[in-house]
Amino acid sequence: MEKTYVFGHHNPDTDTVCGAISLSYLKNKLGMNTEPRVLDAISKETEFVLNHFKVNAPKYLDNVKVQIKDIVYHKDYCMKGTVSIKKVYDFLIDKEITGLPIVNDDGTYLGLITSKMILKKLLGVALTHVTTSYDNVLEVLEGKEILRFNDEIDGEIIANEIDSDFEKEVVESGKNSVFVISNKDLIESTIKNKAKNIIVIGSFDIDKKLLEEAKKNKINIIRTELEVFKALKFISLTNYASVFCAKETVVVNENGYYDDFVDLSRKLRHNNYPVVDDDNKCLGLLRLTDLENVNRKHVILVDHNESAQSITGLSQAEILEIVDHHKIGDLTTSLPINFRNMAVGSSNTIIHQLYKENNVKIPSDIAGLMLSGILSDTLILKSPTTTELDVEVVNDLSKLAGVDYEKYGFDMFKAGTSLEGKTKQEVINTDIKTFTYGDDVKYAVSQIFTLDFDSIKKDMEGYISLIEDMAKENGFKFIVVVITDIIRNGSYFIFTKSGKEVLESGYGLKDIEQGVYIDDQVSRKKQVVPTLITGLNRLK
Repeated sequence: MEKTYVFGHHNPDTDTVCGAISLSYLKNKLGMNTEPRVLDAISKETEFVLNHFKVNAPKYLDNVKVQIKDIVYHKDYCMKGTVSIKKVYDFLIDKEITGLPIVNDDGTYLGLITSKMILKKLLGVALTHVTTSYDNVLEVLEGKEILRFNDEIDGEIIANEIDSDFEKEVVESGKNSVFVISNKDLIESTIKNKAKNIIVIGSFDIDKKLLEEAKKNKINIIRTELEVFKALKFISLTNYASVFCAKETVVVNENGYYDDFVDLSRKLRHNNYPVVDDDNKCLGLLRLTDLENVNRKHVILVDHNESAQSITGLSQAEILEIVDHHKIGDLTTSLPINFRNMAVGSSNTIIHQLYKENNVKIPSDIAGLMLSGILSDTLILKSPTTTELDVEVVNDLSKLAGVDYEKYGFDMFKAGTSLEGKTKQEVINTDIKTFTYGDDVKYAVSQIFTLDFDSIKKDMEGYISLIEDMAKENGFKFIVVVITDIIRNGSYFIFTKSGKEVLESGYGLKDIEQGVYIDDQVSRKKQVVPTLITGLNRLK
């Protein structure tokens, strides 16, 4: 069964990580093969949660782009270099392909043979040298073993009819030459001069005494009853494929990406590309026509439904399901999917409902993870995004997890809001999301939960300089950083210069300064972003 990846958005928070794990567990219980993943490093808060409930952090997933291994190419289409050229050609014809990778005995890639290369030899002058095996000669020439003393045959091909200088040629050509004889009268001279390899064309008998002498001198003899012309043509095709293949060729790695391969093929205009793994082991042959048959990666999205917040290559994957509690984003699918979107405070509240609907028992550790996701997103049920269903679910999950949710929630936030050891960039990127307004306005809102605003206030200018640079580099109209204090139930705001007017217009304030505190502002989704949109509307 094909694996499905379950993951949340970039800059994963506790709700998205715990949601991916709990939803993956549910799907596996229902018969799917899923695996939770994260798209970035987890936060200190999430690390605290996973350690508390003794659950391993999901592995990192870089992208879901189509790779070479996702293409239905010609797997295992390759032959060892010790097979004959004739055998390669027959395979090409049988499989209706035009190229075949050749490998070493250990399966590593050696080179490529194409039908065009072979046809040039068949239609042109035959090879004059043969490097092959006794068995290859037997197979290609449909021969019969007369005498065998060597498994390897390597020498010049010398084919003669009756010739007054034949004896001299046998002597001068060297022992290892391969003598092709179609005349009975030449057998004796060839054997007496201790030729190493003899191929007899025809069905005539060889004198017993000559055979004894050949045996004494360890002469390899093979008989074929093919027609003379065909036998002479086919002898060159007994050569090892390794001798004949082109070794300077382009190969593609199975972990390479579809897009990169398409670009490469457009430049090279080749039809055949050997596929290898990281150890250069040949896995098969990729042809341009194979690009039409692709197994896209299967994914389930949690806690987001906007492409800008999701993984690289999402457009190349097949989205099977979305579970989210945010506004509807820009994602589209080619087929109908299950899309569960509810106006609640956390994605884990929805996932809890899915467990109930499918009558799946929630283990204590999974209950603890779901509880943590809800407490994190609702600020221990203090956020205005909190619904009655969130409260109900928190009471249920806290019993299953065996914790006092208020005490546990405070410990979780205390562990997660510490800024010690983090760079300014890390602090800002902990939970930053991008938004669009109209066709041409892109902005970002970063939210930081901390009980120690003073540590940020001490280096306010450094943070402001950083977000100004980030806005320029990423093409943002403005950036707003919301530093939320869950104890005071409000937030401090720092912003780029271009964001000052939007904040003032949205909140109805004048001459605000960096670090301004606004009471009862704790939800980015329900309070801050809608207010920024109001400000943008007023400034039109």
